[in-house]
Amino acid sequence: MYGRLLATFRHGILRPKIPYCWLSSSQRRALVTEAEASFQAPTMMHRRMPTTTRMEFVPANAHDGIPMYSILNKDGTVADGAEDPKLDKDLLLRMYTKMMQMNIIDHIMYESQRQGRISFYMTHYGEEGVLIGSAAALDDKDLVYVQYREYGVLLWRGFTLNQTMQQCYSTMYDYGKGRQMPIHYGSTQHHFVTVSSTLATQMPQAVGTAYAYKMSQKKQCVACYFGDGAASEGDAHAAFNFAGTLSVPIIFICRNNGYAISTPTHEQYSCDGIAARGPSYGLTTIRVDGQDILAMYQAMQESRRFVLEEQKPILIEAMTYRIGHHSTSDDSTAYRSVDEVRTWDEQGHPITRLRHYLMDRGYWTEQQDKELQTAFKKEVLQTIKEVEKVPKPPIRDLFTDVYKDMPPHLEEQMKYMMGHVKQYRDQYPVDLFAKEQS
Repeated sequence: MYGRLLATFRHGILRPKIPYCWLSSSQRRALVTEAEASFQAPTMMHRRMPTTTRMEFVPANAHDGIPMYSILNKDGTVADGAEDPKLDKDLLLRMYTKMMQMNIIDHIMYESQRQGRISFYMTHYGEEGVLIGSAAALDDKDLVYVQYREYGVLLWRGFTLNQTMQQCYSTMYDYGKGRQMPIHYGSTQHHFVTVSSTLATQMPQAVGTAYAYKMSQKKQCVACYFGDGAASEGDAHAAFNFAGTLSVPIIFICRNNGYAISTPTHEQYSCDGIAARGPSYGLTTIRVDGQDILAMYQAMQESRRFVLEEQKPILIEAMTYRIGHHSTSDDSTAYRSVDEVRTWDEQGHPITRLRHYLMDRGYWTEQQDKELQTAFKKEVLQTIKEVEKVPKPPIRDLFTDVYKDMPPHLEEQMKYMMGHVKQYRDQYPVDLFAKEQS
């Protein structure tokens, strides 16, 4: 006991209850011996580690890269040595249908933005497998925190086409009341936390939720999606560290699509990708071929089982490629070649890969594919036609939902704004907004 007290005293942690000067010489020698022995132990306050008498620096490339888990070849055949999971036919067809729907929605909404119908949009071209594959393996009640390119998770959980368009067109029926940019979805019903444009802010929040789940012994986990660019933010490192030290049931899913807007990954880090960071933070880690929806599903399913049974975090790095521009505000031809994009689009696209897999088993035909595309395009266009007629939220909604009872300074601002709009009515498209309640 005295040794521990003396040791902590020497290192400035706390003072012992018995002053050192009161001890006899033999007691002092015993304390010093015990303290020195304690602090020479290789564990100290850290994990047990080996010791060496040789001075050795660990080179940056000391370890081989983390392998990428994959099941399907680019042509949709099962790779040599891989085990076909033989998923249920209905599940496979639903996965394929949702990926196709995402792709069709992206094409139409991108053109809608170019026509000035909506203000902004982000496509998911090439990343459909990561989103649908992972979403299918989660329980629909698992809480999901996302970045901004994860619409597929919401689509899988039953977010309707009408709900999607109400958000993108900022109508009075949008859950966010038109305050958010298009594609910044959120739905309590679907356990999908609202998108925030600011990178990585969702990551420590997700860890906090997972910690609450652990404390309350809730039988659900948290899934947190982010991109390779977000992994360079400080919040990502804080989230990894808290998840590891608190040991919480969270699955981190990194969509490593090759670019953080215009910055390629080789300019973001010099290590073995995002997965290499996992073990150093105490995260069980796997790297997965994000273009292979079967591998993505299998990895996510096992990850969910692990985090719930072990109450420990997992990091999945999904290797994929962003075929589209970063957003409608971006022109990716300024920083990458058309040939690069075409190669990824034509070779091993997640939709094409799964289509070949389904056709090889007699689950799907070219005719069914054409019928699906034709019918869903018609449904999307009809929904847009209907939603465009819906008024925007009342203008005064800009000031509501901030406080339960509106404080005086917001009432003053609202009064000023409403008076301004009334005075200069001809300068604003007020007819597009819902009528104010008297």
